[in-house]
Amino acid sequence: MKKQLTIDLNCDMGESFGPWKMGDDEAVLPYVSAVNIACGFHAGDPSTMMKTIQLALKYKVKIGAHPGFQDLVGFGRREMQLTAREVYALVVYQVGALAACAKVQQTTLQHVKPHGALYNMAARKPELADAIAAAVYDIDPRLVLYGLSGSELIRAGRAKGLNVYREVFADRTYQQDGTLTPRSDKHALIHDPKQAAEQVVGMIKTGKVVSLQGTTVDIQADTICLHGDGEEAVQFARTVNQTLKDNQILIR
Repeated sequence: MKKQLTIDLNCDMGESFGPWKMGDDEAVLPYVSAVNIACGFHAGDPSTMMKTIQLALKYKVKIGAHPGFQDLVGFGRREMQLTAREVYALVVYQVGALAACAKVQQTTLQHVKPHGALYNMAARKPELADAIAAAVYDIDPRLVLYGLSGSELIRAGRAKGLNVYREVFADRTYQQDGTLTPRSDKHALIHDPKQAAEQVVGMIKTGKVVSLQGTTVDIQADTICLHGDGEEAVQFARTVNQTLKDNQILIR
């Protein structure tokens, strides 16, 4: 009997701030199985955090914290030089805030996924990866840590005894070393939903992705990331979701 292929489909959400709105979270929610909610440092605010949890509960999707650098203007996508101790505190503070927002709505967090520059730096810097893994473990060892497939963050999470999800990206291109193409590169993003969906299916079924340089890179996927801040976010979510179903891949 053929083994059922399953995948977690996650999306970054709750990135509005005050009267400023980013993304159409509710339109994306029917197509995903987990959400990563901004915790007020790179995006989001207390009211948005509360509202996004409420929406996630409505659509029965898993809730995760999305801690980032304290950089609203740069949307957390600019690298900041913090010590491992500062990163530990940064993660504890933000995850703690979202966990409290969840608690008062009679729910709990499933996972933690660092955001933007913090995520990318932790993918390659062992000391930052260890600090994030330690923070997550100390808050609640039952939390799942999401990290870039093959990265230092996955190694650190496992070393700490956490359950880890190796993450791949639907709308991003890859380098031949398995890292994401930097956003400063004009080819960093995939703008065609069909191309993104095909890349996702390929990664799940074959454990490989074709890099921007044309080489084939080994990759493991437990969860797929969709970005909620793009203009075509809803179309991407719909297309990827349907393509997975068409390929008998269960979204869980």
